[in-house]
Amino acid sequence: MIGRRGLLGLAGAAGIATLAGCATDGAGTGQALPSTAPVPPAFKVPLPIPQVARTVRRDDTTDYYEVVQKVARVEILPGSRTTIWGYDGTFPGPTFRARAGRKVVVTVRNELPVPTSTHLHGGVTPPDSDGFPTDLVVPAGYPVHTRHAGMAMKPSDYTIHDRTRDYVYPMTQRAATLWYHDHRMDFSAPQVWRGLAGAFLVGDNDEDRLGLPTGDKDIPLLICDRSFDAHGEFRYPELDSTLTNPGVTDDYMSGVFGDVILVNGAPWPVLDVANTRYRFRLINGSNARRYQLTGLPLTQIGSDGGLLAAPVRLDAVTLAPGERYDVVVDFSGYPVGTELTWTNALGDGRTRDVLRFRVARAERDASSPVPATLGSVPVLRREDAVATRQFDFRLQGGRWTINGQPYDPSGSLAAPKLDTVELWRFTSDFHHPVHVHLAQFQVLSRTGRKPEESDGGWKDTVDIRPYGVVEVLVRFAGYKGRYMLHCHNLEHEDMAMMANFDVV
Repeated sequence: MIGRRGLLGLAGAAGIATLAGCATDGAGTGQALPSTAPVPPAFKVPLPIPQVARTVRRDDTTDYYEVVQKVARVEILPGSRTTIWGYDGTFPGPTFRARAGRKVVVTVRNELPVPTSTHLHGGVTPPDSDGFPTDLVVPAGYPVHTRHAGMAMKPSDYTIHDRTRDYVYPMTQRAATLWYHDHRMDFSAPQVWRGLAGAFLVGDNDEDRLGLPTGDKDIPLLICDRSFDAHGEFRYPELDSTLTNPGVTDDYMSGVFGDVILVNGAPWPVLDVANTRYRFRLINGSNARRYQLTGLPLTQIGSDGGLLAAPVRLDAVTLAPGERYDVVVDFSGYPVGTELTWTNALGDGRTRDVLRFRVARAERDASSPVPATLGSVPVLRREDAVATRQFDFRLQGGRWTINGQPYDPSGSLAAPKLDTVELWRFTSDFHHPVHVHLAQFQVLSRTGRKPEESDGGWKDTVDIRPYGVVEVLVRFAGYKGRYMLHCHNLEHEDMAMMANFDVV
């Protein structure tokens, strides 16, 4: 859409209006990066199911895991190998299946050539395990105090862990579809692009009683877009391939769109299904691209923060970067041999295709019909808010800013009190998927109107459309300490569209 020199020149309202003409209610805010590799045909590759992470030990209260971040070469495009950075050398990383009430400790070992910070997106976690962008796990021998460059950062701004660190997740939250990904200061976008992401699913007894699809009928689907060079390697427009100096080339300052759609790391895959009900955990793991999945009726049962109070029947669902939707699809009405396709109504050309289902066999359905009541979700009211705050996400002075300011790692824009509710008003110039760490919220209104049908339940990420106003009621529960909110267009995030807040 625009480059760095263009951003720096857009100080006036006329310039902002010109840029706004490029941002529509479509794929989001960004620029397409074409692959130079031959693009494979769609629906020829089986859908991979990521391995489930295994505990290294357990005790009465806690499950312990160990994962290694490392370089690996895997087949993504058929017939070629792609270098990835992966948790345990896979892309996506292993799927964690945790239980509410049982603490999880994940020991992360960094064998990559750069520092990392792992964020459990949607997790209610203590601040020291939140994956703060300046809380880094550095590989052996990495000269962090001399090599790391960033936005006005000093060595004292960083917390450094030598090679490994433990992330402690108390799991004091209800069942939900979470995900984890890299959150390193200035470099989240290229490091997630190279593969540092995976699903993290939380279950509980209340969910178990509903008779929802389980086992091989409960499938996480991490959807993302990537581009590839002529050698089959990931193509990304970073200024420095060693990821020492941050930034992307001028044309991609607004966000990067890949032209190959991957689901669980495979290009336009196909899944053979039985003529029964399936539960799909939809995760938008793209840097900047939005998806509107159409072509197959579905029942939404959950949002970012867990189950809805009641199911919602939808013909399409729109996911902004970072959002999750928990849905059930019933294949029982389709004869064996039927092929059905999820397409992306916000894509064009090849990016309109996403995933194909092939009804391959008849089976007895072991799950129950989706019940009319799913769970208890208290409804927050405007009068519950003890304070009102506005956060304006906007291009200003050549930077992506919040309330006119680029990110200040030592600053804070708010100090909400623990166990209170506040009304936060998000405003924007372009597409900005806003993510709030720790706290969950309910959407109260969109530009003065009622929330959309798919806005229900507890959220931690919400899609702010161009020149939109979204009011949310945010509940601060769990822990005191420093957390953050930011745009989950990862290029915007890396270019300063973040802010801290302190729960007090």
